[in-house]
Amino acid sequence: MDRQIVWQGRFLRAVVRGRYECIERCNISGIVGIIAVTDEGELVLVEQFRPPLQARVIELPAGLVGDTDAGRDESLETAAHRELMEETGYVAASIEPVACGAASAGMSNETMTLMLARGLTRTAAGGGDEHEDITVHHVPLKQLLDWLRRRTAEGILVDLKVYAAIPFCQ
Repeated sequence: MDRQIVWQGRFLRAVVRGRYECIERCNISGIVGIIAVTDEGELVLVEQFRPPLQARVIELPAGLVGDTDAGRDESLETAAHRELMEETGYVAASIEPVACGAASAGMSNETMTLMLARGLTRTAAGGGDEHEDITVHHVPLKQLLDWLRRRTAEGILVDLKVYAAIPFCQ
């Protein structure tokens, strides 16, 4: 199918394939989402304002792989460790891939690898880099669904990957 690039930015490009409009990721080698479970049985989540939605969103810690010149060849595991530290302040004793798939198959070619992080030690406050304003949440797994319902009732959106991560938390 013919592909026409309509616009390209640093990490995204809009393309037309036949009559179908979509977004492609560029200048990265992957995306990681981190399922970070503490020894106390809490899921570590992040909350941040997302401009496309004009709303705050509860998410797994996550980030782009190979998105800087210095880190062009970084592995998924290295990126997951880096993003976990930047966003939450945690170092993980182990991080392993548990699932990989399409993030938004009807709109984008974006795929994400979910990584399970265990043996967490908090060494910093987290909160993201200088361009991010992230709030870190520690939610007991036994209360997770109720906590997410309450946040939704407050008008906070929940990224569906949080729900997809639940079976891997056990």
